[in-house]
Amino acid sequence: MKKSFVILLIALMVVSMFSGCAPKEQDVVKIAVAAPLTGDFAEYGTGFKNAVELMVEQWNTDKGGVLDKKVEVVVYDDKNNGEEAATIAEKIVGDAAIAGVVGHFASGVCMAASPTYQEAGIVEISPSASHPDYSSEGDYIFRNNTVINVEAREAIDIAVNALNAKNIGILSVKTDWGTSTASIVKEIANEYEGVSVVEHQEIIDGTVDFSPVVTAFNKAKPDVVIVVGMYNVLAPFATQYKAINSDINFVGFSNAYSQELINLGKEFVEGVYLPAIFFHGSTNENIKGFVEAYEAKYGSAPSSLTAQAYDSAGIILSAIENIESTDRAAIKDELYKISYPGVTGETTFNENGDAQKTFAWLKVENGAFVEVDK
Repeated sequence: MKKSFVILLIALMVVSMFSGCAPKEQDVVKIAVAAPLTGDFAEYGTGFKNAVELMVEQWNTDKGGVLDKKVEVVVYDDKNNGEEAATIAEKIVGDAAIAGVVGHFASGVCMAASPTYQEAGIVEISPSASHPDYSSEGDYIFRNNTVINVEAREAIDIAVNALNAKNIGILSVKTDWGTSTASIVKEIANEYEGVSVVEHQEIIDGTVDFSPVVTAFNKAKPDVVIVVGMYNVLAPFATQYKAINSDINFVGFSNAYSQELINLGKEFVEGVYLPAIFFHGSTNENIKGFVEAYEAKYGSAPSSLTAQAYDSAGIILSAIENIESTDRAAIKDELYKISYPGVTGETTFNENGDAQKTFAWLKVENGAFVEVDK
């Protein structure tokens, strides 16, 4: 009996010792990042992860965390897959220390996970979901980018006002986002007097040979082709089209804003325009500080989507600081009131949870992105 008591006492001392070494759950605030870290879109998910970790590191270093608690980042790889995202969402909502979610990447993937976040009552801020219906999933569902209708209008404004286009072609990827965005571009283009969409071609993401669609566009003779796809579509398409017609002009979307566009397309993407909420070459001191810190830590320049993820984490942490609480419902309520001075501009959310943003117009010039006047 005495021996058993001694063994029990030793066991309790060991447990107590290890408990003292580990941070208590209530002393930690967690931010979840859910994004593709493997697969074709891993670059974007890795950017989200890096940005949130940088923001959290800065809060822990400069402010000692939030509410005198250390902030931790919990990272999940959703592989840009809806089923995987839904499973991850269940894990996230079950962790009481998680105060908010930054993610997911694609609109369809976001919308597979958002019902779980909404039902559980935890804020999700996507840095990239542009589908018009995404934020209508509920009052806990936010986006820190614009609805695609707004960006589509910017793309057409560039084509018409910067490139004097009358005849517009559209190349889109055959995904939910690509198909719906191409339809929106067509609808908005019809509002412009004297502007016509003369050709629309769809391709499967990952297409290598663009010769059939180049032939179709060249026959239709557009002044500008608006490319509804990422840099991995725009760069090879521009390369192959320019070999046939060196005078053709291109307008991309902000998800093509990446150094990889220039690395892949080289001289063939000279003159490409695109709208973006964030420009890494800005002279704004706040933006310069972020870019320098990001480049020093990760060895690459942040994209606009990366910057939006960085601000998304900052918005959640600022909301917690403002309300002096990690109550999930109170965080949600604060987001509708917040005005956040981030690297992607002064961010507020409307009643739908959509961020209100202002676009810059960027152009590839002499092998680099430059900002141009509207």
